[in-house]
This record gives sequence, C-alpha cells and structure tokens, in this order.
Amino acid sequence: MLTMQGKNAVIFGVANKRSIAWAIAQRLSDAGARLAITYQNERMKAEAHDLITSLPRAEAFQCDVSSDAEIDQFYAQIKERFGRLDALVHSVAYAPAEDLRGDFLNTSRDGFRIAHDVSVYSLIAVTRGAAPLMAQGGSVMTLTYFGAEKVVPGYNVMGVAKASLEATVRYLASSVGPRNIRVNAISAGPIKTLAARGVGDFSFMLKNHAEHAPLKRNVEPKEVGDTALFLASDLGSGITGETLYVDCGYNIMGF
Repeated sequence: MLTMQGKNAVIFGVANKRSIAWAIAQRLSDAGARLAITYQNERMKAEAHDLITSLPRAEAFQCDVSSDAEIDQFYAQIKERFGRLDALVHSVAYAPAEDLRGDFLNTSRDGFRIAHDVSVYSLIAVTRGAAPLMAQGGSVMTLTYFGAEKVVPGYNVMGVAKASLEATVRYLASSVGPRNIRVNAISAGPIKTLAARGVGDFSFMLKNHAEHAPLKRNVEPKEVGDTALFLASDLGSGITGETLYVDCGYNIMGF
C-alpha cells in the first residue's frame, strides 16, 4: 500500500463531492497525507468547506487562483501552518460557457484569455508559490484531457487551453527539475463534474468513450485518485514532464 504518512499536500480545485480534486483528496488522505484544500470563493465555501473538513488531517482555505494576491496570502498561511510541502495538485479549469458551446471560429478574445489565465497560467503561479516550500523536492500534478490533442466537439477553447497546459507541464518540469520537483499531467477520461456541465453534449462524450475505449467503460474518479497518489508518492520519483492517460485506453484508438 502506498503511504503518504508525514507528507503535506496542497490541492487546488475542490468544488463539491463530484470534483476530481475531491477523489484525489480522499486517496491522499487515506494514505496518511496532511492536506490543505482550497475552494475558489465565498459562494463555493458553503458546499466545499464542510466536505473538506470531513477528511482527517485536512484544512480548508479560500484561494482564487486568478489572483496573485490570494495565492501569496494562501502560501503565507501554508508556510506558517504546514512549514513545508511535498505535493501539489492543480485541478482548476474554466472557460466562459458561450466559448464552449458555440462555433470555435467565434471564440471571443476575452474567452480565450480567461481560459488560459485560469486553466493554464494558474499552474505556473501556484507552482511558483509552492517551490520554496518543497526544499526536499516534491511532486506537482495537473489535470488535462484528450481534447488537447484531438478535436472534441463542444470542447472548443478548453481544448486549446489544455494543449497549452500540457506544454506548460513540460516547461515547468525543466524549470524546477534541478530542485528535485517533478511536474506531470493526468489526462483523465470524461467524468461528471461541475466543470463538465459546461461542455456541449457531454452525455454523448461519455457514451462515445465507453463504447470505444478498450476497457468498454468510463474511468472512475477513484482511478484518477489512485494515479495521483502514485505520482505524489516516492514510487513516482523518476517521472516528470509526462502526461499519463487514465481513460480506460480511449486515447490509443484510431476509431
């Protein structure tokens, strides 16, 4: 059994019990990690706070990753309360609904900017804040999707943002590698989350994945959590700059 006893981890992006970040939080907690888990704002606090604090050794913090000031304030609290970090999970993505549901050709300038700021730049920002607290090295991971590589109808600007995110993982891995900090992405198959509601025809996406994936089913949130635990643990010590697919094999199929 993998253990995270004596390890500290930060998880960005818990919205509710359907969040992939929540599945990861549960697995890291089960393995013994002490967790700092963030929710975005006061509106999200109502559902997220009680959920987060139901886990042993978990504390809830508000942090909007589109604000450098909030990120700085968050890490000041983490330094004071936790002292050091061993792992970071970035499970944050957003694009305006109209830029997900319309014709990609009509992607707005603002929608493009927002999608990249919230979904991509935030990984750089939170890693920069965490790095000084990872003096003994650490593991950073983010969540991506196959729409970064191939056109997925309805994914639109988020597919472009995920492609940028995967490139960012590689550049960050090179940047912080000398500090013994690893950076990887988990490319999960479609899962019913709050964010997924914004994707056009998501139900078709689920059905298509289950029909065409070699395992003939969709991935379970726990399976993504298991992969995150592996990457966060010492067993993942030689892996960095990679995108690991946890999608029941869907990405290997031509048709």
